[in-house]
Amino acid sequence: MQGTVDGFSYGVVTPLVAYLMACLGGALGLRCTTRSLLVSHSWRPAWLALGAAAIGSGIWTMHFVAMMGFTIKDTPIHYDKSMTYASLGLAVVMVGVGIFIVGYRGATGTPLFTGGTITGLGVASMHYLGMAGMHFNGRFTYNTLTVSASVVIAVVAATAALWAAGRVQGFLWSVGASLVMGLAVSGMHYTGMAALSVHLHAASGAATGPSPTSVLALMLIGPLAFLLLAGVVVIFDPMMVLGRPAQPPVEVKPGVPAATVASHQDRHPPLRHVGSHGSRTPQNR
Repeated sequence: MQGTVDGFSYGVVTPLVAYLMACLGGALGLRCTTRSLLVSHSWRPAWLALGAAAIGSGIWTMHFVAMMGFTIKDTPIHYDKSMTYASLGLAVVMVGVGIFIVGYRGATGTPLFTGGTITGLGVASMHYLGMAGMHFNGRFTYNTLTVSASVVIAVVAATAALWAAGRVQGFLWSVGASLVMGLAVSGMHYTGMAALSVHLHAASGAATGPSPTSVLALMLIGPLAFLLLAGVVVIFDPMMVLGRPAQPPVEVKPGVPAATVASHQDRHPPLRHVGSHGSRTPQNR
């Protein structure tokens, strides 16, 4: 029996909130990725990992906020918690692989294509694994062409986002990029949802137990708390907001204007040591 689905049972509320969650995760992840390019190699893995967790959590939260508005007529929906959380882990890991590739190899050419493809496949895999964690008295079938379109959207969105992260621009640049990324991720989600058809085994009657919305709300608490904490890190880190490294301190000498000293330092780098023949070697900065 063909099932009747409603993806917007709460109207525009769930799509709008889901989009904002995707934008939030994208903005935090892009700033963390940009921040990793401005620090020493010893700190880079930590910032890249935080960026991957932010983007993965944002996309996962976006998906399940949107799923709060998804209902199937005449049958209750249940969520397998282990598989649902596994989709979160999959998103973070695959996004992390893509971000680390770009973070260490650069956001151009082959590294960008490889990192964007892996990240996009991670987004799409999270979506379909999360859907596989839904249980009801029936089964899903998918239109192959529409599924392929959703995967392409995910890969293009991820590649564009990683390219934007590698530009090392200001905060507003990342905000604009995250808005586009949120739109693309939401588009991927609803394209994937348009690909499915529901086939019911038989009418199940009234739902028993907690509602799917209340179950999802409890599961979303952890990722939402993480996104808020990551947001606090961004707010209180001026370098991450500005997107450029802080200027080195200028040694002010008596009677010499600071601007003159800074200009002289820019033209003449500090000297490290004097060689055996009296030559001076510039210090690496």
